[in-house]
Amino acid sequence: MSLDLFLALVVFAFVTSITPGPNNFMLLASGVNFGFWRTVPHMFGIGVGFFSLLLGVGFGLGALLVAYPQLQIALKIAGGAYLLQLAWKIASARTLGDGKEAGARPMSLLEAAAFQWVNPKAWVMAVTAMAIYTDPAHPFLTVILVAAAFALVNFPSVSCWAGFGVALRGFLADPVRLKWFNIAMGMLLAATLVPMLL
Repeated sequence: MSLDLFLALVVFAFVTSITPGPNNFMLLASGVNFGFWRTVPHMFGIGVGFFSLLLGVGFGLGALLVAYPQLQIALKIAGGAYLLQLAWKIASARTLGDGKEAGARPMSLLEAAAFQWVNPKAWVMAVTAMAIYTDPAHPFLTVILVAAAFALVNFPSVSCWAGFGVALRGFLADPVRLKWFNIAMGMLLAATLVPMLL
């Protein structure tokens, strides 16, 4: 892979990682509700899960889904159901997380990593990146380079969303504002399913 192509890949990875989608809406809400440091495992989980998804797609999983459309439909249903569950959880949150309320906690590293495998935007990003930036003459090396490019930009990109959420904590300390913010975040998260259904 030439340096120019790798730089184009890094720009693609940055743009797709920092633009709105399920992960970033959840990180914004988590930053507001739990603070930055309690959201760090969630951020690392996104990176780990997406890296593994990229490798899976690059080494043949994408072709398997093309060959068996039923698997793709099952993945969409499972991902959509889980996304709606997460949207409801965010929309119904009513207090800023200070560790005192029972059951309230940010997403763990493993939960965030597993979510990437049912995240519609993550699949589109992974399949597109592998289709555009891998070279059939050097499949192993280029799959690794694509995954590495995303690993470079992922954490800084998703950190911005959690940081923005933290910046809103003071404003959203008012329970009424927090309630409507969480409802809006839940609705936006649910709305990310629309492109998947079209």
